[in-house]
Amino acid sequence: MKNKNVIKKIIFSFLLRIFIWTTVIVILLLVLINLFNNLDFQWLYEFSPKIYYSLRGAFYYVSHSLGCYGIILGIWLFGTSIILFLYLKKIFTYYIEIISKEALNITNKDVKTIELPNELENLQATFNILKLDYDKIELNAKDNEQRKNDLIVYLAHDLKTPLTSLIGYLSLLNEIKDMPSKQREKYLKIVLEKSYRLEDLINELFDITRFNAEKIVLKKEKIDLNLMIDQIVDDFYPILKENNKNVITNFQSKVIINGDSNRLARVFNNLLKNAIYYSSDSKINIEIKKDDKKVYITFSNQVKNIDNNDLQKMFEKFYRLDNSRTSKTGGSGIGLAIAKEIIELHKGNISSKVDDDLIFFNVELPLN
Repeated sequence: MKNKNVIKKIIFSFLLRIFIWTTVIVILLLVLINLFNNLDFQWLYEFSPKIYYSLRGAFYYVSHSLGCYGIILGIWLFGTSIILFLYLKKIFTYYIEIISKEALNITNKDVKTIELPNELENLQATFNILKLDYDKIELNAKDNEQRKNDLIVYLAHDLKTPLTSLIGYLSLLNEIKDMPSKQREKYLKIVLEKSYRLEDLINELFDITRFNAEKIVLKKEKIDLNLMIDQIVDDFYPILKENNKNVITNFQSKVIINGDSNRLARVFNNLLKNAIYYSSDSKINIEIKKDDKKVYITFSNQVKNIDNNDLQKMFEKFYRLDNSRTSKTGGSGIGLAIAKEIIELHKGNISSKVDDDLIFFNVELPLN
């Protein structure tokens, strides 16, 4: 409303000045014409008859050839143009100042919505969309930062548990030289389990610190995708056995793709690891299909208590499906976010969906 009143004042001032200018110029010219018509300028004639008749002739020619109204109109148009230029400059300057000021409010948290004059309605809508996007990005950044900080605190705390156990059991093994072999084997097994857990926690900590700093650069090569998946499943055999899980593979045919083998292995490692830890059934299915342009890799398993809200957030940084810090499911929550980034760098797509009690992770990659 304030902006609208300012424009009205500028327009009113412009019209008023045009009116004053028009009135003044008309009166002035009429007076001059009247003087030339009615005064004989005897002094000029006495000074120089030649100059007198020359000026009278020129004035007579101009006033009768062009007409008095033509003279008036020409001078009026010239003056009006100058006034119009000055006021247009004033209006544009005003709009630029308003736009510049409101543009700064896109990042101002105290301003809820941006308001521009009615004439700039489309620009106002664009500014408000940008502000909404900025607010969402800032909120997500704060949320991610909080999640990251919480995870680092959790990890720092969790590192103490396996480390304390390791020191305790190793001290026992060192102090009791004649410990029975069965008990020694039991303690060594516990030490090995704690060591693996400690390694996982350290890897998670590195993942968190590297995620924002590391720029992923692909080193592409020809990859036998079926062979890669089989090797990954073999590598997970001890974990699969420990968790009573079984992987069933269904490969349509041999698939060769061009990609970064280490990065893609990390994606499939993460998907299989999630399936093992979160599956509520013993079976995990991995399927590979292809058409003329793409290959489709699907990881599926049974899962309980998952809703669409969880599904939407799975690929966000530091989001964890299970917020508890257990030895099995206490991940850093960036595995799927990194997987998404890697797949998109390969010009592919990764998504998830739930059908009844089954969750599907679908990866699409170009064949070439």
